[in-house]
Amino acid sequence: MPDVAPLVPENVAKLLERFRRTKVLVVGDLMLDEFVWGRVNRISPEAPVPVVWIQSESLMPGGASNVANNIRALGGHVQLAGAVGTDRWGTQLLDELEKRQIGTTAILRSASRPTTVKTRVIAHHQQVVRVDREQKGALDVTLMARLIDAVRKQLDVVDAVIIEDYAKGVITRAMLEAIVPLARQKRKIITVDPKEEHFDLYRGVTALTPNRAEAGAAVDRELETEEAVIEAGEQLLRQLRSDGILITMGEDGMCLFEPGGQRTRIPTVAQEVFDVAGAGDTVIATFTLALASGATMSEAAMLANYAAGIVVGKLGVAVTTPEELLSRLRGAAAPRRPRPSIRRPVSGPPRGKR
Repeated sequence: MPDVAPLVPENVAKLLERFRRTKVLVVGDLMLDEFVWGRVNRISPEAPVPVVWIQSESLMPGGASNVANNIRALGGHVQLAGAVGTDRWGTQLLDELEKRQIGTTAILRSASRPTTVKTRVIAHHQQVVRVDREQKGALDVTLMARLIDAVRKQLDVVDAVIIEDYAKGVITRAMLEAIVPLARQKRKIITVDPKEEHFDLYRGVTALTPNRAEAGAAVDRELETEEAVIEAGEQLLRQLRSDGILITMGEDGMCLFEPGGQRTRIPTVAQEVFDVAGAGDTVIATFTLALASGATMSEAAMLANYAAGIVVGKLGVAVTTPEELLSRLRGAAAPRRPRPSIRRPVSGPPRGKR
């Protein structure tokens, strides 16, 4: 594969400025992430489990909402489309989104469908347990029709569309058959963070960002080697007729596939890994925002790689900022200082041999 040309910080700074003028619509499964922070100093006498003493609690947008949160943190403008319940969790999620200036016009509320909530209990910088509250299954026909109509109205005012599929019921054949052709007709960038069971629905989108497991499931085999990843990426590119397939591989970095046999291997730049939760959301948010702001496919992928490398070094579902990205890029681009040479005396025996 070709060597990756490094990103130039000055060029990236100009790209990040364009982020502020870019508008993205995120369509997908909305969630609320609840974090319970505490400490453990004993095991329960009732069962062999730790007793967590709660010290604080916090709420964050999750799922497709986290993708929108990443876009907003990077300076982009974003609208969310999806559904939440009329319960207190739905109200709390909408409040969190409004605090972050994330558009909620296309978010519908349903009394018959509870808000998806993921509660993570964390003690001593480690996740102890996760508790999920959710109802899977497609939205009812009436609610789906309303949501499709809301998405159509947003397409005229955005530069790109992200389809964030967590297989909870928002991203269905009916949704994609309604919005993908229309978005293409309007020349919008369309990117997808896919689930393996829905790959056949994504034909004709601009790009997809599956992880290794999702890509392997899509081609019905495990991708244990570099050669297997290459074969899968090229196969998906042909089958889906996309402009790009970006396979993320955790500590092994990423691999970008483009038409004409062009492949770009991108090594990871993560310095420390504390929590990988939400890293895929950061990848597609940065990747899409960069594409919509004028970056090439490979430039967008490399920038997304840097963004992911930053967020996995943070605890919990996290985001990154333009300032953090530039700081990391400048650190990577800075020339290494040469090690000082040891000067020996002009005459006399070498040191250590007196």
